[in-house]
Amino acid sequence: MKIGVVREIKPSEYRVALTPTGVKELVAHGHTVYVERDAGEGSTIHDEEYEAQGAEMLALADDVFAEADLILKVKEPQASEVPKFREGQLLFTYLHLAAYPQLAEGLLGAGITAIAYETVQLHDRSLPLLAPMSEVAGRIGTQAGAYFLQKANGGRGILLGGVPGVRPGRVVIIGGGVSGSHAAEIAVGMQASVTIIDRDLARLRELEARYHGRIETLASNRLNVEEAVLDADLVIGSVLIPGASAPKLVTEDMVRGMRRGSVLVDIAIDQGGCFETSHETTHTDPVFTKHDIVHYAVGNIPGAVPHTSTYALTNATLPYVVALADKGAFGAVEHHPELVDGINIVGSHVTNQAVADSLEKEFVAPRVALGA
Repeated sequence: MKIGVVREIKPSEYRVALTPTGVKELVAHGHTVYVERDAGEGSTIHDEEYEAQGAEMLALADDVFAEADLILKVKEPQASEVPKFREGQLLFTYLHLAAYPQLAEGLLGAGITAIAYETVQLHDRSLPLLAPMSEVAGRIGTQAGAYFLQKANGGRGILLGGVPGVRPGRVVIIGGGVSGSHAAEIAVGMQASVTIIDRDLARLRELEARYHGRIETLASNRLNVEEAVLDADLVIGSVLIPGASAPKLVTEDMVRGMRRGSVLVDIAIDQGGCFETSHETTHTDPVFTKHDIVHYAVGNIPGAVPHTSTYALTNATLPYVVALADKGAFGAVEHHPELVDGINIVGSHVTNQAVADSLEKEFVAPRVALGA
């Protein structure tokens, strides 16, 4: 199969979907790998490193799209990229279609098979291709919150760890999954006062045991969320329903009631956000203020550390890339059943139930669509 890797064009996105290690593996399996020139520069991977492992470097993204049967990306295709797809191509990337309905319409019209990293789901309901970036986003979320709490950066002037005689900052994390637990790990390390809210009581027990009493946990309900948010200096939203739009757990009224200069970090923004007052921002303009509350809602948080993020992501994706190249979409699903939930679009059909519900589209089972 011919595999194509293009340079990411989303603002301030410097990750790349394949490393030279991946090129070597794919070439060893008899595949041809096309890489757009300078695609890896943002992750400090140079063209010569790709070429040394057998990649063919092409000058333009248009050339890669024209040659490849399987397109590998990191972030969802941008508007200028959608017309470059051709019928029958495979796309493997983060899609977040519930948050980008116009993109969904464009891909449905392109006649491709689009597989989303974020909805590939193992039998234990874990998300193996989302997890590494969730780890990064959670850790950066706390770091960003601490930075924007500084007075010079628009915040209240709070040091999360406090000092002897002065209480630490109060961090509330909504969602105790991968992002939330990694946000907590950094916040606890900073010696902040940390509260995690989640609806899964078993998960809360696990987190309490992990941190040996260093955190407080609360069951997720409207009253607990409201009281915790109003008392917080930093709120990190890390709620996830795979494939679906994030629920708006923090209302605008709650935001109005927060102390001036508090900070909201919306890790869930790439699924629409879990704060009613959020809208997506970029690394070049990462925050805005509403009701005197600083909002950080960057849609590609791991892109801030592209070297770390690229290697963390491709460690997870490479086995699936090889399977797709070796066997095609249908064969790869038979070999890796967890891929079936990752298939979001086949031709003109939406093939993930949560995505279909969010987009108000008819759902077609992916195996049916692939076999049609």
